[in-house]
Parts: sequence; structure tokens; C-alpha cells
Amino acid sequence: MDDHRNSTPKNAIGLCLLPQELIQNIFLSLVLPEIIRLKLVNKSFSRIISDHTFVRQCNNLSTSTTWLFVYKKRWLRDAVLHAFTDRSSDRWFRIPIAELLKPVHFHGEDLYFLAASNNVFLFASNTVREVVAVNLVAVAVKKIPPSPLGPRGTSSWRRSGMKLVTDPSGSGHFRFMFAEFVGNRPVLFVYDSETDTWKSTGAEENEASGLSPRGGGYFFLNVVHGPRESVLVASTPECDEPVVLRPRFDDARGGGGNLTVGFSWGNVIDRLHVYGDGYMMIVKSEGVRVTGESGVTRSVRVLKGVELWGLSLDGRNWEFVSMVPGVIEKPYAAMMGCLEEKNGIVRAALVSNCEGVWDMTWLSFDTKWNRWTWTPLPDCKMKGWNMAGISFSSGLTLP
Repeated sequence: MDDHRNSTPKNAIGLCLLPQELIQNIFLSLVLPEIIRLKLVNKSFSRIISDHTFVRQCNNLSTSTTWLFVYKKRWLRDAVLHAFTDRSSDRWFRIPIAELLKPVHFHGEDLYFLAASNNVFLFASNTVREVVAVNLVAVAVKKIPPSPLGPRGTSSWRRSGMKLVTDPSGSGHFRFMFAEFVGNRPVLFVYDSETDTWKSTGAEENEASGLSPRGGGYFFLNVVHGPRESVLVASTPECDEPVVLRPRFDDARGGGGNLTVGFSWGNVIDRLHVYGDGYMMIVKSEGVRVTGESGVTRSVRVLKGVELWGLSLDGRNWEFVSMVPGVIEKPYAAMMGCLEEKNGIVRAALVSNCEGVWDMTWLSFDTKWNRWTWTPLPDCKMKGWNMAGISFSSGLTLP
């Protein structure tokens, strides 16, 4: 892993003269890609970073460090993930994956990044219609057998309809789950890396008086969305009794206009809905005419507001939670987003493109303190490239 600027220590010899405890404290203030880079500097640093006490302390900090991963279309020899963390707000890190993918003979220009959790990353190929799991720290790659639905192209995977969950013990095992309609019935599909098998379970309609509150231990996988109603599958971590939720959306605040889910392109879409983990973010915009430096007038969308909605306790309605304060006015021609909730913090990334220039904003909402924060992300050097997947994750760890 490396970053977008030269961060090789120039005073490594002098740093080695400091007490080991002080060096460890300095290293613990860094994020994992920086620590891995330091491990390659000299044997002294490698010994400190490999110490069991340091590994334990570093991994404890990593569990609360959130990352945003972005993959852009490039040839296999240049296949790179870009990573940004809320602990290092001024840079992107580059994670080369081309060498890892060579054993599975994937074509880099055909890859799509599906999901990430801890050290495990999932990629899908549209040509061979396969999914592979890449463990960045263990430097391992594994093909996942086709699901009971058969081989799937990249367009079949919906970000809000799938979930990657890794074993907290650090064993490297993981489960990959997604929900789809099969014969007019929502079905939960779960792959277990330990047994290398798939399991499918039909979801039952929610007849109980209610489910646990948002963030109460359920996984929420989105199946389909309409202007007034959604269909989700809620499952416990054991994935044995999935339940169908059909929350209604009644926006008395003014929810008219054209709607799209996940990705917005063109000048006629007024609302972009982004879903994840039992939450829905509504991005509102309006069309305007602007004149560029060349004097050419064109139509663009201008971001006017962002609202957050969440499932009601019984799963039967979408309820308004909060609105981003102020007005985030931003012109764009296309926009997409991803959304996740973890430990009471809802995080969203809004990615827009205007005349080939990418712009990204990280939004966070603390449900306990009812507080928003938002950060424009630094330039990811993506001009001229197509984005091929985006995902939040946390828990990158040392082996």
C-alpha cells in the first residue's frame, strides 16, 4: 500500500535511536498503510511492528477506523484501489491489486468492486461472471462458486442488496449475503467461506408486532424500491429466519418529482435515493443552465439538500430522521452514493462528476447526538476514468 505523496521517512536512522515505547506510540498514531510501509524500511521497524503487543494495540485502534474504498477502471497492470480514512483527512492511499488477481486470470478492465469488510474485498467480472475474494493482508485470493441463481453479471449486483461480514476472530473467514426475488418471493442467499458453500432461505412476511430498532443487530438487505414502498429482507447474524419488510414512504415534506435509486444521470432526476443498513438518504436537486469558460451553455443538476430517513421500529414505514443543515450547492452531471450504519453512526459518500471531474463528499450523522459532519474529500486523481465500485469498511488489521 502506498499513498499519493512520497512519505518515506528521511530520518529513519535517528528515529531508531528513540526508546521503543516512544516509537510504538508514534507508529500507533499512523494508519495501517503507513505502518505497513514503515515495516519495509528496516529490520528495527519491522521488529517493532511485528511485536505482539503492538499488533494488538494497532488492531484495537483499527476496529474503529472507517475507510472509504474506490475502484476505478484500469487495465490489469494498473489495477488500483483508492482508500481514504477519517483518521487521515488530507490524502488518498493507493492499494495495488494486480499481482493478487493474476492467479485467477481476471481482466482488469472488466472488474467491478462489490464490497469490503476488514481485510477482505470482493470483486466481480462481467465477462466470466465470477466473484473473487481478495485478502489484502494475507495476500490471498479465492474464487467464490456461483450462487444458486447461477453466474451473474456485474449489473446484477446491487450495493444495498448485499453484505459482506467477516469473522471477528481474525480467522479470515467471511460470509457474503445478498437478497433477490425468486418466484415473486424475496430469498436470502448466504455464502460461507469456511464451508465454501451457499445456502438459500425464503424470507417470511413480517407478521410480528415489531423488530429490533435500527442498529439492533439485524442486517437489512434491499430488494426493490418504488416511489411509495420498498421491499427489504431483515436477517439476524445467524441468517436462519429472514423476514420481509415492506416500509411505506409518505413524504409530506414534498417528495414529488422524478426519482432514481443509487445512480443519477441527466437533467430530469429530482431525487436520488441511496440505501443501506436500514437507512435511506434522499439527495434533492434541481436543473439549471450554466455557461462554461468556452461560452457554451449546458444543463446540469445542482445539489440542493440531503435528508436522512430510517426504518420505523416495526419495519412498516420510512421515518424522517434529519436533514443536513445549510445548503450544499454543487453542480453535477452524474451522481452516485453509498451508505452504511455502524455503531450508531450513519456514513454516506456522495460522488459526482461534472465535465469529467470527480468530486466526493463524506457525510456522517451521529444518531445519538443528532449531529452532522461533512467533509469534501481531496482529489483522487480520477479525471478521465470511470468509477467501478465504492464501499465503506472498517477493521483493516495486521496479521
